[in-house]
Formats: sequence, structure tokens, C-alpha cells
Amino acid sequence: MSTHGLARVRWWYLRGLGFVFCLAFASLLPQLPELLGPRGLSPAAEWLDQVREYLGGAEPMLRVPTLLWLTGAGTGALQGVSIAGLLCGLLLLVNVAPRQALVGAWAAYLSITTVGGVFLSFQWDVLLLETALVSLPLTPGHLWPPRVAVEPRREAVLLVRFLLFRLMVMSGLVKLASGDPTWRDFTALEYHYWTQPLPNALAYFAHQLPVGLQRASAVAMFIIELMVPFFLFGPRRVRLTAASLLALLQVGILATGSYGFFNVLTLVLCFAALDDGVLGRLHVPKLGEEGALPAPRSRVGTAAFTVFAGVYAVLALSQDARRLTRWGPPALVSTVLEAVGPFNSINTYGLFAVMTTQREEIVIEGSDDGQTWHEYLLRWRPGPVDERPRVAAPHMPRLDWQMWFAALSTCRDNPWLLRLQDALLRGEPQVRDFFRGGTLPETPPRYVRTVVYDYRFTDLATWRSTGAWWTRRAVGPYCPPLTVESGQLQVAPP
Repeated sequence: MSTHGLARVRWWYLRGLGFVFCLAFASLLPQLPELLGPRGLSPAAEWLDQVREYLGGAEPMLRVPTLLWLTGAGTGALQGVSIAGLLCGLLLLVNVAPRQALVGAWAAYLSITTVGGVFLSFQWDVLLLETALVSLPLTPGHLWPPRVAVEPRREAVLLVRFLLFRLMVMSGLVKLASGDPTWRDFTALEYHYWTQPLPNALAYFAHQLPVGLQRASAVAMFIIELMVPFFLFGPRRVRLTAASLLALLQVGILATGSYGFFNVLTLVLCFAALDDGVLGRLHVPKLGEEGALPAPRSRVGTAAFTVFAGVYAVLALSQDARRLTRWGPPALVSTVLEAVGPFNSINTYGLFAVMTTQREEIVIEGSDDGQTWHEYLLRWRPGPVDERPRVAAPHMPRLDWQMWFAALSTCRDNPWLLRLQDALLRGEPQVRDFFRGGTLPETPPRYVRTVVYDYRFTDLATWRSTGAWWTRRAVGPYCPPLTVESGQLQVAPP
């Protein structure tokens, strides 16, 4: 272990984690009424009522942990819990009552993800919860920022590195375990930039790189995900090099796609691989000439941390092994995993285990006569072929993301999409914010339909000559044309 201190590392790491919580809640707040409110696409109150009726007694509060049991799940309650979480993130950001602030932010985010259904089921949602859990031993117990920093427990920093290690290694292993041929022959990046959920303009130009460079990039990605994380626990120079490579990968992903706060959170995790020798020129926190005070030690504190870290490691590795293999953990471990599962704070990871090799977009259209149809464009999804791909990150437009997943399934699998079309037919104002200004008519349409289009990036020659970023062709209907008759959503007559 390096002799360099970790007081500054802890300071910057916790400030970064507070910043991520602020990003997450700030992005989520304006979307809650439309997504989870009483008239939203997936009403939280309606779902909690079903859980209460199905489970009965006190069991729902244990199986479905959310503060919304106490406050109700109306729009005001949803936003109130999120505002409380945002304030806790701000307190953590400014180093006021960091331990209490972290617990509060975790509880608020857990409360929303528990009722969020498909709209809050992304890997970075649970990664944020797990990061908060493993970061708790790093939080100092003071209420107000002290004048002199205190060294954190080094083992607590290692616990955060362990989470970063698992995140990266699992991201590589699931690609190999899936058997996907594009990962095994290193051609996946020839598809990734244009088939990912929300590509941006840089993704377009990355797609134009030579095939040899694309395949070399895939090899480099596997090296960074599968080999480099092991060096997070090596000698200082090796560890710092590993952290730099992991951060470089995240910067590349962030530059060419919109993944909400995921890449920022992973970059914050990379701080745990640094030390005060690296951050010495950053004079925050202000340390005296003698440096930070030694970390306080007690037998009770050491024993509690050892138990916490040991249980966490066993459960986390069991989750990973269960995903990669058919191995079933021992009965006791399985029981504990089932008990802690609803808290979404010990998870397994791995994005894009199977690379999508085509891009099908669901386009929503409206009509007054069933003959002439007009596209209703979502704010962040691809639309007109000559429109430059938009940058959403660090904002997380959850409906736009879920539309990408919907295209991989069927209309029957996505009841929220039927709710969206029903709201459009009824002219409900809360859904207007999903769409670009000027897209929706002032009066609701008589008919709504969803059509699937195959989208692909154009080549550079086409882009230069026509200005088109995309080419597209109609594939067919997704949901049948719908209308509202006698107050009920129905399939429109042919």
C-alpha cells in the first residue's frame, strides 16, 4: 500500500458522489409527473395499491422499500422525496453532515427507483445505490466541515476500488459469456456507435473510422475491462496507470453517447484509485503542514467494518458468479441475497452483453382522418434524417431511453406506450413535455399509430453532399392504429 495519504482523495470522492446525486435528482425531478404521477405512463400510486392488495399486512413495506408508503405516491410526494434527495446531495457536495446526507440521498433514490418500474431500472440507477452503500464507511461523522482533515480508513477506500473492479471486469466478462459473435470477432464497434440508444454527432464520426481501427478499439476495450482492473490493487504507479486507462475509457464512452450520469459516476469511482500525492496541488481540504490527522481506530469500529466488508464481498461475488454461471450460492447466501434484493444495493453489472446490429426506431404519428399522418418527435431520439444527433448527457431522458428497449420487443410488452398514445388522443397536457416544441397539434388527433423505421448512419460522402446524418426505411407497424371511442382506447377500424 502506498505511503501517500488519502484525506484529499476522500474529500474529492465524496464531493463527486454528492455531485452525481444532484445530477440524478435534477434530471429526474421534471420527469416524475409524466412518468410516475397519477396520470403518468406508469403511475406509482396505482402500482403500490396493487402491491398492498397482493401482499397485505406489513409485508409490502419490507418487500417494497420506499418512503412513499408514508407519504403517498402522488405527484407532490414523488417530487418531495426527490427534492429531499437533491438537498441531501447538495449537503454531501458542500461537506455538511456527509454521513447523514449520504444516507438521506440513498433512501430518497431507493424510494423512487422502487416504484419506477422500467423507467428507473437502468444499471446506473442501481450502481448509484450500491456506490452509496460501499461509500458509507468513508464518510466522516462530523456535522460541519472540520478545519483539519482526518485520514480515512484505508480499507474503506479499497472497498470502493473493489466495486470499480467488479463493474469493469463484469462488463467484459458478460460480453464473452453471452457468446455474441460480434464481441468474439471484435466487430462489435462497427455497430455500436449507430445502434446505441442515444448517439451524438461524435458517434457519427467515430463510426466512420477505418474497420481496422474499430477492431483494434474493441481489443483495447477488452484489455481495459478484463485486465486493467486487477492493477487497481497493485503498486502505486501501476495503480495510477490503471485508473487513468479506466477513466480514459469512460471519457470515450461519454464523448460518443448519452448514458445519463453513468460515466460521471464511474469517473468518481476512479478517484478511489488515486492518493494525496496526485491531488497534492489541489489545496482542498486545507491541510496543515503535518498533513491530515491519523484515522481514528477502535476495536468496535474495526470489527463492524470487517463484518460489513466481508458480508458485502461474499454477496457481491455470489451475484456475479450466479450471473456468469449456473452456480447456485449456498442456502444461507441465497437467503440473505433474497432479503437484501429489494434494496437494489448489491448488484451485478455488464452493459451491451449482446451487441445490437440494427437500429429500429418507433415513430409515433397522429392523424385526423386516418389518411394523412404527422410525426410526433420525441426530444432526444433520432427524427428527420438531416438532423444532427442530439446530446442529452448528463440528463437522463427516460422515456427516450425506454423507446429504444421497446423497439427490441413488442407492443404487448410495453403497456406504458399504450398509455402514452391514449394520453395523446385525449390531449392530456402532461405528455407534451416529452415531445419537441411545435411537434404536437393544438387539438388532439383522432388517430395515433406507431411505425417502425430502420435507421442507419450515412457515410461521409452522403453527409457532405446532402447533409443527411441518417438513412431510414419503413419496416412496418408496431402497435395497430388506435383511437378513443366512448371513452375507451380501441383499435381503429381499417
